[in-house]
Amino acid sequence: MGAIAVGLNDILGTGYVAGEYIVASKTLTPKLRATVGLGWGRLGSYDGFSNPLSALGDKFDTRVSDVGVGGTLSSGQWFRGDAAFFGGVEWLINDRLRFVAEYSSDAYVNEDGAAFDRKSPINLGLSWEANDRTTLSAQYLYGSEFGFQVNFAINPGQSRGGSGFDPSPVPIVPRDQVAAATWGDIDDAKFRATLATNLEREGIRLEGFDATGNTLIVSIRNEGYARASQATGRTARILTRIAPQNIDRFKVVLSENGIPVTSVLLKRSDLETLEFDQEAPDLLRSGTVIADQTQRLGFSKLDYPISKFGVKPFIRPDFFDPDAPVRADAGIAFFGRYEPLPGLVFSGLVQQRLIGNLADNVRSGGSVLPPVRTDALLYAKASDTSLKELTAALYFRPGANLFGRVTVGYLETMFGGVSTEILWKPQSSALALGAEVNYAVQREFDSFFGFQDYDIVTGHVSAFYEFGSDYQAQLDVGRYLAGDVGATLTLAREFDNGFKIGAYATKTDVSAADFGEGSFDKGILISIPLEWATGKPSKTKLNANIKSINRDGGARLSVPGRLYGTVRELQATELDASWGRFWK
Repeated sequence: MGAIAVGLNDILGTGYVAGEYIVASKTLTPKLRATVGLGWGRLGSYDGFSNPLSALGDKFDTRVSDVGVGGTLSSGQWFRGDAAFFGGVEWLINDRLRFVAEYSSDAYVNEDGAAFDRKSPINLGLSWEANDRTTLSAQYLYGSEFGFQVNFAINPGQSRGGSGFDPSPVPIVPRDQVAAATWGDIDDAKFRATLATNLEREGIRLEGFDATGNTLIVSIRNEGYARASQATGRTARILTRIAPQNIDRFKVVLSENGIPVTSVLLKRSDLETLEFDQEAPDLLRSGTVIADQTQRLGFSKLDYPISKFGVKPFIRPDFFDPDAPVRADAGIAFFGRYEPLPGLVFSGLVQQRLIGNLADNVRSGGSVLPPVRTDALLYAKASDTSLKELTAALYFRPGANLFGRVTVGYLETMFGGVSTEILWKPQSSALALGAEVNYAVQREFDSFFGFQDYDIVTGHVSAFYEFGSDYQAQLDVGRYLAGDVGATLTLAREFDNGFKIGAYATKTDVSAADFGEGSFDKGILISIPLEWATGKPSKTKLNANIKSINRDGGARLSVPGRLYGTVRELQATELDASWGRFWK
């Protein structure tokens, strides 16, 4: 068995490590595999010879060094200049242990003597597969360096906890087995207390309840489950146990930040007869009505005010600094949230750095644009204690399929101001449209209460679309923090378990030269649900924006509580996608 591959390194980078190659591999025996290749650029810098492609034209003779700011294709230097051979062998000692030896054609001209001492083109390595996802390896490199490595392989589509470690849901109780007056009349305080207590045990907050004829309406906020369908199912199970016998239907209203989003109307008889049916999800869904919910329950029925305070750890990483590829700060964060009325939210976040080296970064932004992001080093150096957020937000429903938000205060580390947003998102629509307008003022470097002189009006119109098969797209067009105008395109895939990975690119009217290194803003987005990693119910997600460099062009204001992500998770599109969790 053999294979041939053609590749290019540093295709959109600065050209500092650019190189091209053609490589062939061959399995000689079941345990021995050999590789030989021809490289150019970095891979043709040791023991090189005249380019064999020169037979196709003189343009292949010379490779012009093209180290720039990155972000563009330097196709004019591909496969040009001197070439050199490289190769290696791989020996499978047993099913888990393998030995690798290679001959490298990279002379490390720029690094040798600075980053390390290159004495030999020979590299040796030994790797051991501890299990199907973990590999340990050790290397002896270039006659002067030892290396050790641990690799963890993950499958975003498979949760580490398998089907999960959720506590069993309470059984459904047929109405003829529910004592007629066990919990009192629906208007009694005893019924309210019983309902709230039972929901709280499931990680669900009661926001209000009411009754219309033979329908019991319950408004909830899901605080414990990654999927709203599971919170809906657990709520319905509880209602079968305590609702009076004359109640035929349950309407579960899903709300967030005090505004109703979706209503799920269920037949009590379906719950009683389908609990153990093999086709329960499909049969139940066919008799369930999911609709937009704009009206709040009567104020006297609502469980307000709501408050929550606590302490949690934080880690703030930074990647790709040439002097230190990985930097990070870590510490503790104090957070608070107070909701005196439905839709009105006061929140704050204070971070105390305990360890870290973000402030050790000595790279200068060097931007010709307003330093809306390249001053991040100055914010990291100013203080170990910082007020990251302190906001008041109002959430509301202007009409059917419409959602609104106004947020004022210290919005993020570097900016405060006022942010306004409106979103159109029908229940079962793959398309959503939004608009956001912000007035932002740059904060003092200590990230407390002071402001600097820089201010700007910024905002975007946005389109969101779900293509099916877990793929999503988002297009934002508008004005960014540095005053540049352009668009950001984001493409992502979100698996059924909530694991999401995507990439984005922003192009504005700032030239590549003015933008600086990287030429335009781009990065990779990863969102990992804590439930995926632990198997235990949780709404917490670990979010990371991985980018090679942080510049000022294409920088967007970071506003907490943006509408699309919150609303989408409670609507029919997501409920249908995860409907099987209703019974979990």
